[in-house]
Amino acid sequence: MEAVVGLVVMLLAVSHGVETKCDVRQKDGAQCYGPLGGTVFLQLKDRVPERFTIDKNNKTILRWKNNEISQNINEVKYSFTSNDGTFRINNLIRSDTDEYTLLIHNSSGVLLEERTLQLSIQAPVLSVRLVSECLSQGEKRMSCSSEGGESPQYTWTLDGRTLTEDKLLSGNYETDSITLRQEVEGDLTCSVKNHVSHLQKQKSISTCGFIFINCTDSNGTRISQWVFAANNTLCDELTTTPTAADTTVGKKTAVTVSLKPSINITSSNQTVTSFFRDVPWFIVMAGLLAALVVLLVVGGAVIYALKKKKANQLEEGGDEQELTYADVRIKQRGRVQQRANPEEVEYGQIKFSERPRRTVEPTDDDCVYAKVR
Repeated sequence: MEAVVGLVVMLLAVSHGVETKCDVRQKDGAQCYGPLGGTVFLQLKDRVPERFTIDKNNKTILRWKNNEISQNINEVKYSFTSNDGTFRINNLIRSDTDEYTLLIHNSSGVLLEERTLQLSIQAPVLSVRLVSECLSQGEKRMSCSSEGGESPQYTWTLDGRTLTEDKLLSGNYETDSITLRQEVEGDLTCSVKNHVSHLQKQKSISTCGFIFINCTDSNGTRISQWVFAANNTLCDELTTTPTAADTTVGKKTAVTVSLKPSINITSSNQTVTSFFRDVPWFIVMAGLLAALVVLLVVGGAVIYALKKKKANQLEEGGDEQELTYADVRIKQRGRVQQRANPEEVEYGQIKFSERPRRTVEPTDDDCVYAKVR
């Protein structure tokens, strides 16, 4: 019981000074709301009638006659301003919730018009609490709660715009708890209101340390998923694309995370476009084998040409120990030179030393040796 009384006292203290307005000039049976502990202004008429009364539950609480208040059962609580035709109820309490009737008369006391309104008293929202939680796959659960308000209504906005369905895994923008997708970032705001108050709470959210990887592992398996950056062992390289917020990984390479990653990696010095990452592995292997075969053929041709050139040089230069057979002819003086019979010719093997060659002069002998190369 003491706790309930304490809460009521707190609500009254906080609500003091809270005001609401309700226009009942053109509508019969209007629904109006007033803040508990605060004030409500009821706009009755543009032009103040000569005579009128305001009843609550068939009991007159204020009477206007001859341009002044002729009856008021509680001057602190009820008042009327003739300048704008506004009826004011102060220090609202639960028992003020009731039906009020405006009765307009002429100077003769004839009833000209009767109009009713329903007044409801609500406790205003005192505070808003916003809690975020990162889930196992990088999703974010957001919970919004309020204190003190009756019949609260919740709405969510992201960077000032209504939260759309493509940002949500569960819930909607009018619930007190939602789950956001992994890539959602920005300033998230939860607004809580009822008929007599409106409060909101804002929180900046990020990707909870998760990154999106899009790569091929050592087995040739394509991997596209969200992983916690600090524990990533699936891929050596990350493939991502820029978004509104950039996340720096390491000291030199800046990796930006988003839902639709591309194949560009931005470094401090240059931008590398990974082309081979999208080519099937068997095509890459075939290209490498073809290049290897071409290198082997070219290398074999070069080696063959070098060996052939060396052999030609050896043929032209000769060897110091090469054997040369001399063509020996027999010449008789006074006779016509004739070729010796094969049986009469002897071939000698002549070896040359490193001394310079010299010409051998023929002797008186009938045999002459030819110069040998």
